[in-house]
Amino acid sequence: MSALRFSTVVHRGALRVAGEDRVGFLQGLISNDVTRVSPTQAIYAALLTPQGRFQWDMFIVGTGDVLLLDVERDRAADLAKKLGIYKLRSKVVLENPGDSVEIVVAYGPDAAAALGLPPTAGAAKAIDDAIVYVDPRLPALGVRVVAPDGHAAALLAAQGFTPAPLDAYEALRLSLGVPDGSRDLPVDKALLLENGFDELNGVDWNKGCYMGQELTARTKYRGLVRKRLLPVAVEGPLPAAGTLVMLDDQEAGEMRSGVAGRALALLRLEAVDKVAAGGGTLTAGDTRLTPLLPEWLKRPEPAA
Repeated sequence: MSALRFSTVVHRGALRVAGEDRVGFLQGLISNDVTRVSPTQAIYAALLTPQGRFQWDMFIVGTGDVLLLDVERDRAADLAKKLGIYKLRSKVVLENPGDSVEIVVAYGPDAAAALGLPPTAGAAKAIDDAIVYVDPRLPALGVRVVAPDGHAAALLAAQGFTPAPLDAYEALRLSLGVPDGSRDLPVDKALLLENGFDELNGVDWNKGCYMGQELTARTKYRGLVRKRLLPVAVEGPLPAAGTLVMLDDQEAGEMRSGVAGRALALLRLEAVDKVAAGGGTLTAGDTRLTPLLPEWLKRPEPAA
């Protein structure tokens, strides 16, 4: 079997944002710098509440005079409705193409090179009627492909990729400790910096104002991060998302998504440190958890 594989990410879809004000419109709303987006550069970002809590995540890449957003499929219509509230007099057109667009992830050693891309976060290009871009969060997550429904398989097969179930990609994502939308980030509750958005290139600290910026900046500069979303090795039945994680008899966090012996959990850093020092065991129900620190993770600086 080829080491190059691809999986259709069935729970992701697309929105199109057109119109001459499209860049400025999104720039005042989301956490990353939309002026960087082009046909050769994609970004990752989030739309927050005014109080700085997570609502939607998105990948954005440019094609012609359109910004193409890779978003959660089941929540795309609600996102379009939310963005529509902020249009006011902006010259912006929002379109939800629905099932006519598919999102596929191509991964494996040298996946970017196989598609003619440098292994650089967000590097993008068009291939036939598809747009391909290196995952802006971590190049190790592979290349995301946005294509008309049913077109990606032939394109990727021609470049040496073979199909794989979504769980194969999920295992890669979980091993790297990267969240996936509202599956891992509770809507109206999650904070970006507890969930890796700084290190995963989801926040621009120099772009100017956007919705929810004040709390996000305060969390960073005052060293207020006390919990982090981390990959955990699972010994026992996979706990359901939302299951409490305990350190002996004290609450230490909460489970998120998982598959086949690996999951994500939002954990208190003091509990992680205690376990690392041999001071206890993390459990979720009858399952034992071992926290694993990904290479990209930066521990927060303590408050002055």
